[in-house]
Amino acid sequence: MSDEQTRKVIEQFNQAFQTHDPSLLKDVIAPDCRLENSGPAPDGSRHAGYDECLAFWTAIAANEGADFIVEEMWVAGDRSVVRWTLRWGGAPGDFVRGVNVHRLSGGQIVESFGYVKG
Repeated sequence: MSDEQTRKVIEQFNQAFQTHDPSLLKDVIAPDCRLENSGPAPDGSRHAGYDECLAFWTAIAANEGADFIVEEMWVAGDRSVVRWTLRWGGAPGDFVRGVNVHRLSGGQIVESFGYVKG
């Protein structure tokens, strides 16, 4: 994949969280997608397949009380790294910062690793 193709897919993925529109996720997740996330257990959580990954991300994207802010994005071929902040509530400590590392194939996300700071 070209950098431009990867950027377009990841921008659509990010937009789902920024606009609270989980329907934007449906076309960017591969049937055999694998997702690993850094919380809540020490080893994090793992999700496999389209349905599990879509359900996980939909729950986050649908949360209208959260504000997803992309800080920086890098793209190289079929891979991307997105540094972000997720805010909720109004208190100073109501946020987490993190990084998503994605690998795409055929214009869809096949691997995603999410790491949260804190």
